[in-house]
Amino acid sequence: MSSETQLRDQICLLAKSLFDRGLTGGSTGNISARTEDGGLLVSPTGTSFGRLDPSKLSRFDAKGRFVHGDQPTKEMPLHTAFYDTRSTAGAVVHLHSCHSVALSMLPDADHDNFIPPVSPYAIMKLGKVKLLPFFLPGDPAMGEAVRGLAGKRSAVMLANHGPVVAGKDIEAACNAIEELEESAKLAFMLRSMKANILTETQVRQVVEKFDVEWDE
Repeated sequence: MSSETQLRDQICLLAKSLFDRGLTGGSTGNISARTEDGGLLVSPTGTSFGRLDPSKLSRFDAKGRFVHGDQPTKEMPLHTAFYDTRSTAGAVVHLHSCHSVALSMLPDADHDNFIPPVSPYAIMKLGKVKLLPFFLPGDPAMGEAVRGLAGKRSAVMLANHGPVVAGKDIEAACNAIEELEESAKLAFMLRSMKANILTETQVRQVVEKFDVEWDE
């Protein structure tokens, strides 16, 4: 089995896992990953994470030209913005996950550090998450907003829409975006309580111990 065949299967397997556990529904969300030759495999437009076909994934070459497969997601500018600005990006995942979207709609949401430090794990896997404003779906301005971060963030939250995470590979990106949603769920559950979230000192200890990319 070729490495690309394995990657195609892995994309579809992980996407179905996200779908089956309710992390994105219907035909929402999109996913992409770097191939060994520098190209991209991307989920097609209008497809469900629960029913992706490995043979129909959109294929781009190393120069960003569409080669074959079904037509790609309309959010391609969002994906390419991460690949172009983060040399370590090997995959990008975008979901419409419930609790993170709900948290983005609250008036006191922190735009620079969207996920409150409820546990060390979101810090370790995501660094700071930037909350971006609302854009119409498919608006190339989303990609421009990510480019404006100059590669300093591996994850952003699109207000009223959903999170987008870049990782070193497809498994890392999926693990990180799951951590984002679980942390958002915890933050939402605890919002009306005086919860003992991590202190600034504890956050700094996590950042230093695990060598976290922490944009100040």
